[in-house]
Amino acid sequence: MNKHNPPMTASIQSSTFSQSINAEIRRAAATGIYDIRGGGAKRKVPHFDDLLFLGASMSRYPLEGYRERCDTNVTLGTRFAENPIELDIPITIAGMSFGALSGQAKEALGRGATLAGTSTTTGDGGMTPEERGHSNKLVYQYLPSRYGMNPDDLRRADAIEIVVGQGAKPGGGGMLLGQKISDRVAEMRNLPKGIDQRSACRHPDWTGPDDLEIKILELREITGWKVPIYIKVGGARPYFDTTLAVKAGADVVVLDGMQGGTAATQDVFIEHVGQPTLACIRPAVQALQDQGMHREVQLIVSGGIRTGADVAKAIALGADAVAIGTAALIALGDNDPRWEDEYQALGTTAGAYDDWHEGRDPAGITTQDPVLAARLDPVEGGRRLNNYLKVMTLEAQTLARACGKSHIHNLEPEDLCALTVEAAAMAQVPLSGTNWIPGQVGY
Repeated sequence: MNKHNPPMTASIQSSTFSQSINAEIRRAAATGIYDIRGGGAKRKVPHFDDLLFLGASMSRYPLEGYRERCDTNVTLGTRFAENPIELDIPITIAGMSFGALSGQAKEALGRGATLAGTSTTTGDGGMTPEERGHSNKLVYQYLPSRYGMNPDDLRRADAIEIVVGQGAKPGGGGMLLGQKISDRVAEMRNLPKGIDQRSACRHPDWTGPDDLEIKILELREITGWKVPIYIKVGGARPYFDTTLAVKAGADVVVLDGMQGGTAATQDVFIEHVGQPTLACIRPAVQALQDQGMHREVQLIVSGGIRTGADVAKAIALGADAVAIGTAALIALGDNDPRWEDEYQALGTTAGAYDDWHEGRDPAGITTQDPVLAARLDPVEGGRRLNNYLKVMTLEAQTLARACGKSHIHNLEPEDLCALTVEAAAMAQVPLSGTNWIPGQVGY
């Protein structure tokens, strides 16, 4: 061997200092500003894909899909509300604000949800006439910012959702950068046009669950005890947060895991705060069961729901319904490859675009630019969303029938097994091929 020409060795990238980490270090060093983006967590964590259904065969008989019914209806807000929400399907549209989304996108969400027989949610920043006009069932979000909030709109809503936390950023507030604060957004939020806006991370008029009980009573008085009151919490301490929400008087608990999206927040929040959706469901259900409130106080799960299989698995673990956000935007046309050239011009690609805060979305969904927003036809968008919701529902029905269930809410943890030890521990179902549930005494 020539000592002057040693053999070449393969170059190995450090797993600790990967290319993406190194790029972020360089970006931070060059700008002195933390990274802001939209979307949800990009790291891989245990999720619904790590669970499988145990279809019926001998010990249980499946239902015949062509002639035996499998119902999907759900009622939300049966505890105290005079007028609980009746939905045809257990899939709702999560809160996404006008400001984060274009007016056309909000209208399309309302149209699609109405066609599918479900509800949509306002998000931060208030209620638009288009959204109310095209949403048969509309949930009004009551957030720490109070942007756009007024008692008249509260009374026009079919339910009120008090937002305590969000899965993408539990413990943090939202952002809406100045380039998305148009004249209309500024007027609705009582903000100056073009100035960056930060939402508070906690409500200004209460500091804990005792005050929350007073706030719920105040909202019930404003609405005459007619509409359900939801409490939305981020997936951090689901057992305790669910317990406190129930004790404060909630009709419905909305639980949002870390795979949930956001219009804009610090990247460090999205990737490093909260728990996977899969890990949050069973503690929340346990909290409801310990108080004798499971199914009386409904549980809506959100954060990374994509398919009918995800819906069925969440319900089997104890949820009453799910909420979708990012998936609904994709159904409308967000990150569509037909805009690939324009995504490339923005320095990204279809499927990876997460700079929603910049307001330059080529699909016209996460923008206030009138030219871009005009690209989305609300009628066509609503039709596409309805199609997607129908497919998800059919998929969930198919799985429920395969397990011998005549209603999707008859699914149970016993119908599931897990492919990994982590998923088995989080979902509290046996590891596939065993009767072992990690962490449970006696196994």
